[in-house]
Amino acid sequence: MMSEVNEWYRGRNVLVTGASGLMGKVLIEKLLYSIPDIGCVYALVRGKKGKSPETRIEEMWKLPLFARIREEKPHVMKKLVPVTGDILSDNLGIDAEKLEKIYNEVSVVYHFAATLRLEAPLKEGLEMNTRATLRVLDLAKKVKNLVSFVHLSTAFCYPDYERMAEKVHDPPENPHEVLRAASWLSEEQLDLIAPSLMKKHPNSYTYSKRLAEALVREAYPEIPAVVVRPSIVTPSHKEPVPGWVDNLNGPIGLMIGAGKGVIRSMHCCGHYHAEVIPVDIAINALVVIPYHLDMKADRSPEIPVFNLTTGDERKDTWKEVLDVGKATVRKYPFEGPLWYPDGNIRHNKLLHELCVFFYHIVPAYLIDFLMLLFGQKRFMVRIQKRISVGLEVLQYFTTREWWFDTDRFRGLPGTLNETDLSLYPMDVMKIQIEPYIESCMIGGKLYCLRERLEDLPKARLQNNILYFLDLAASAFFYLLTLYWLVLYVPPLRSILALGGPLVRYLPLVGNVVFQNE
Repeated sequence: MMSEVNEWYRGRNVLVTGASGLMGKVLIEKLLYSIPDIGCVYALVRGKKGKSPETRIEEMWKLPLFARIREEKPHVMKKLVPVTGDILSDNLGIDAEKLEKIYNEVSVVYHFAATLRLEAPLKEGLEMNTRATLRVLDLAKKVKNLVSFVHLSTAFCYPDYERMAEKVHDPPENPHEVLRAASWLSEEQLDLIAPSLMKKHPNSYTYSKRLAEALVREAYPEIPAVVVRPSIVTPSHKEPVPGWVDNLNGPIGLMIGAGKGVIRSMHCCGHYHAEVIPVDIAINALVVIPYHLDMKADRSPEIPVFNLTTGDERKDTWKEVLDVGKATVRKYPFEGPLWYPDGNIRHNKLLHELCVFFYHIVPAYLIDFLMLLFGQKRFMVRIQKRISVGLEVLQYFTTREWWFDTDRFRGLPGTLNETDLSLYPMDVMKIQIEPYIESCMIGGKLYCLRERLEDLPKARLQNNILYFLDLAASAFFYLLTLYWLVLYVPPLRSILALGGPLVRYLPLVGNVVFQNE
């Protein structure tokens, strides 16, 4: 059976902003591999760290992500056309000749470019996520044969709603007025009024993405736009390789931090369901959505919105994810861990803060003190401060329950034939949590940390040694705590004296309890 989605894309040219990000790269790989008859893919890339866009694209081709294209369909690599540009510039910084080609040849625009720094200053979030969206919309309005403008948003940009509908709600302020103010206010001045602007928004990311959605809604139906909101994006489930990931954003960063023994506590409600979506599942939906909307007889009076989330279907909780993750990291430990990976999630904020003090801050200062004694560069306190900032931002999403309407997303498979269902799987219910988390952990090990599976015996030996050190350190800590309590709380000495020989031979404690004998 012929793929109807692939036939729709045959000969069409696509523009992708944010092409060097995780989702941008996975989208490009999927388009080129699964739709060999696609026209060409214009990838907007800016120069970075002295490297030209062409050089960055060449380096991108060498990633394991593109291995199956290199091995099976190397001829499609010429269909990826790097476009030098920057979303912070007018006309996206694209030269006039290339801009004219885009106006005349492109029919699908994927706007993925954004800053994902949740802790970014408000000015940065507005420039990267809101004003940049306005620039991309201005470009899209000049594309002569535009069939679909796909705006990538986030499922968490409406914290003031208990349940997220598949629609764009009104923003708290007029986005144009906010951008106008941001253009003449300094970063410091804008940060001062940020709380009054953002209101219930926990950070600049969700706020700026919400304003961007309002701008996209304004442009509809002048341009055939659609808003797509994935939840927390996690490593790939199947394609192009299981567990593919190339950054430490989100849960994978937490997994690696915990696996290295650096993160020992996180404020999280373990019984809440884990709202995540594998990157390849999200990309499959993003590829199908333009086809799906174009095939509909009538255009919706309201801009269509797709929540790419698990919705009410999956019930996997954060605690289940943690338990499987802890078991997996012991099976596939990371090399050179700081301590034995035995962190935990804590619902109580005060208990979490105490654990952070004893498990994060105190060891960090101790390690830096030892580094100072040995004349080495200190680093641990700085790392822990960055981790604390990151955890503080992420914990907003793990300490509240999120619910989403997903009718449009769940309805997509019903519009596809059997061939397209196999080419673009989107059923989150088919994901088995244990093998998936295992592939995520291995993916983080291989692709983020550049560790080899051949070195697992060495890593397991390190892990076992740290296990016994952790037991010894924990025992010493509790004995020391008990020692001080017994020393200054006489009634406790009387109670422990009833323990007889067992207490008598406890290090530190026994001598204090029976000191009068």
